[in-house]
Amino acid sequence: MQTNKLDIRTEQDVELMVDSFYAKVNQDPLLSYVFNDFAEVDWQSHLPKMYQFWSSLIFGNQSYKGNPFAAHVPLPVDKTHFDRWISLFEENIDELFAGAVAEHTKLRAKSIAYVFSTKLAQIKSLTL
Repeated sequence: MQTNKLDIRTEQDVELMVDSFYAKVNQDPLLSYVFNDFAEVDWQSHLPKMYQFWSSLIFGNQSYKGNPFAAHVPLPVDKTHFDRWISLFEENIDELFAGAVAEHTKLRAKSIAYVFSTKLAQIKSLTL
């Protein structure tokens, strides 16, 4: 299948990926509540962190410093939320990019979602 889409190649591509993804999150009935109402995310400071996070994963530039899992512990999320997050993430990547880096990025996102979802379920089961 022929496509005019390019692979993820630059920091600007990462910013486009992140900005368009979180625009979808903000419109999603399940996820928007968690980000905007519960966590009250400050998007002006959150988006640059997400640029660094994904840039570090995609390009290996080590620009991200932080503990993303810890930020998710207090959130009212479960497997349903992570499944929706992955669905939107993959949809977003597929709309914008095509290539090996895009496919690898989707795999990394699935892996992160699985680990976070599993660890959060374990933590929540211990506190019940």
